[in-house]
Amino acid sequence: MGWTADEGASFAVLDAYAAAGGNFLDTADLYTAWVPGHTGGESESIIGRWMRSRGTRNRMIVATKVGKLAGLEGLAPDTIRTAADASLQRLGVDHIDIYYAHADDPSTPMVESLRAFDGLVQTGKVRYIAASNFTAPRLTEALETSAREGLASYVLLQPHHNLMHRGDYEGPLRTVCVEHSLSCAPYFSLASGFLTGKYKPGVPVDSPRAGRAATYLDERGAQVLATVSEIAASHGTTMAAVALAWLLADETIAAPIASARSAAQLEDLLPCATLSLTAEEVARLYKIGT
Repeated sequence: MGWTADEGASFAVLDAYAAAGGNFLDTADLYTAWVPGHTGGESESIIGRWMRSRGTRNRMIVATKVGKLAGLEGLAPDTIRTAADASLQRLGVDHIDIYYAHADDPSTPMVESLRAFDGLVQTGKVRYIAASNFTAPRLTEALETSAREGLASYVLLQPHHNLMHRGDYEGPLRTVCVEHSLSCAPYFSLASGFLTGKYKPGVPVDSPRAGRAATYLDERGAQVLATVSEIAASHGTTMAAVALAWLLADETIAAPIASARSAAQLEDLLPCATLSLTAEEVARLYKIGT
């Protein structure tokens, strides 16, 4: 929002999402600082204006992040507090539902970052804190530090995870989530659109994500797409819905994060909410994607 979808298109997607029962919005102060002329926070501002114009704030769980925007990099206490106030203003809300550390910051003592996050929770500016792009050892250290110091603790993890990109989450990181009862909300759940089936050898796709998605166009990628396509056909649904339903079949995953720049694209994603894959289908996808 603010990148591949302007404000009008963003409002149309959000309207359709809310009408379908959607209530979880993921953004960051970084979005969309990479666009020429932007400084960051554009996505937050669009979401804030949409919530105010539609009166939907109380229906939405709003997650945003700190730590990657130029000038507010890292997780130093002052950075966290300053970034949170700026996000609150752009979103036009009095609290952030889920506030992520967008990435780990080894240069700042873990306890200092967590005390700053805890302060935001204590003052009511943030309801829950979460972690993105953490390794298993560092996530464990953060959880143990919060327990030892009596501070707010990360309740949600956001890693890069999908059928094509498995190594970050499966293994030690997932084990930490199980052992500490953390939920997971993976990003790039559709492998930058690759798992929608629109990327094929020699077929140009008009999307800023096309370059990244094209990296999956190899033998393994072709096998994954063929399997996803076959399962989608058997259920009379979309490939995107199957890819997202596979993630939801994992008991640790609460909500896979996917992007849509139009209401039409959103239509392909929504069936995942009611699609139940069989145990055999889940296992088949797990095996083919390994």
